[in-house]
Amino acid sequence: MLKDSNAFSGFSSNDIAKAKTFYGEVLGLDVKEDHGMLVLQLKGASKVIIYPKPNHEPATFTVLNFEVDDIDKTVDELTAKGVQFEHYNFDQLKTDAKGIMRGGGPQIAWFKDPAGNILSVLHGTM
Repeated sequence: MLKDSNAFSGFSSNDIAKAKTFYGEVLGLDVKEDHGMLVLQLKGASKVIIYPKPNHEPATFTVLNFEVDDIDKTVDELTAKGVQFEHYNFDQLKTDAKGIMRGGGPQIAWFKDPAGNILSVLHGTM
């Protein structure tokens, strides 16, 4: 019934202006503002909306993943722009000094947007 519809994902932010700067200037994505919401135009026809929510609570899971060819280079470039990567030291989830998990699946590093939502960069394709 819906397999031919244009679907998109969305999540909230408590500050659309900060989100616009972060996603547009720091991450370098194509960002448009429409009716008080942001539209992130991703590779291909994919898009994500970010909508304002005054009582926003950050997602406790990864809301957006970016596949990259060179995770070390991407982490270094984002770190130079002020992005802080998360560090984990759990039995099944350990990251290195850069914040990259290596082994047990794709190489992946998590970081947060200004509203505290969790994003990631990962090496390879899913």
